[in-house]
Amino acid sequence: MTDRGGAPRHLLALVRAQASRGHEVHVAAGREEPLAEDTAARVHRLAGLDARTAEAVDLATVLRQVRPDIVHVHTVVNPVALAAAAAAGAVFTIQDHRAFCPGRGKWTAAGSRCGTAFSPEVCAECFDDQDYHREMTDLTRARLHALRGSTIVVLSEYMRGELLAAGLAPDLVHVVPPFVDFPDVAAGDRTRASVGSPPCVLFAGRLVAAKGRLDAVEAWRRSGLDLPLVVAGTGPLRDAMAAAGAEVLGWVPHHDLTALLGRARALVMPSRWQEPFGIVGVEALSLGVPVVAWESGGVREWHPGPLVPWGDVDGLALALRDAVHRRAVAPAGFERDPLMDRLETVYAAAAEGARTRVPA
Repeated sequence: MTDRGGAPRHLLALVRAQASRGHEVHVAAGREEPLAEDTAARVHRLAGLDARTAEAVDLATVLRQVRPDIVHVHTVVNPVALAAAAAAGAVFTIQDHRAFCPGRGKWTAAGSRCGTAFSPEVCAECFDDQDYHREMTDLTRARLHALRGSTIVVLSEYMRGELLAAGLAPDLVHVVPPFVDFPDVAAGDRTRASVGSPPCVLFAGRLVAAKGRLDAVEAWRRSGLDLPLVVAGTGPLRDAMAAAGAEVLGWVPHHDLTALLGRARALVMPSRWQEPFGIVGVEALSLGVPVVAWESGGVREWHPGPLVPWGDVDGLALALRDAVHRRAVAPAGFERDPLMDRLETVYAAAAEGARTRVPA
């Protein structure tokens, strides 16, 4: 468990929140690495849990040891693990497209947004290697099959719509957005951390084409702003972004990311794929940092607007020039306790269903 990325940070926030509510929290983790921070959770190493393909996972042993009231599966895509957890009546958080898209996250190989539900015939157009297409199609089917009939949590209405289009039951798919959580730096400390630091335009996240990384660089260059583009993240496009003039820092711990947001005049988010939610954007807005973004997936559900039309780099540059001269208003609806209450209502219903389930 690390804080590298929105999904892991969301998981850590949930663990902290459950512990603060008096729950005994156990975490089964697939990787041998320390927790990003003290979460008051007991961690169980579970080989194979973090596999992206079908790998054996002995989840039953951990469940016998812990005897949990509720099993919450978060950021797991191994279909074997998903099926084992489903048999235990688990609640699943689905945070990306791999449960219903075998390709590039609802972004086609031709470079357009995909609005078509998963089907082997349609999805074949996004693959040059048909053997790989069949492999990914089978894997996506296995994930969907494991999830059918289970309680699902997603962060946006966009993701809920995609899962319903893939055939999951509407009454089992619940939208519970993430809450903004800065446990490591107090509000005053965040402000002080930015004092004396040079202002910048910030990009945060994985440096891959789906996140629009090179579009961010180009929009920054076209904007003509006399501010550096600072990049927090790493990935295959790291060298290309650095060569284009960005200051690439690599992965930045959450504590330091909040300080970076404190000096940012704007956060730029030109996601090419259909963004499932965009947690870093809500974090930025909560600190008064404007977010310049394309209209992509779940972004419209938290962004105050206006959003830039998807794929418009010139529009992104214009929006960036405007954004650096204003301060954003923190969005409402992302407070911890109300959202945890909603999640625990989902837990209660799932636990009741597990108790009343009659074996086939």
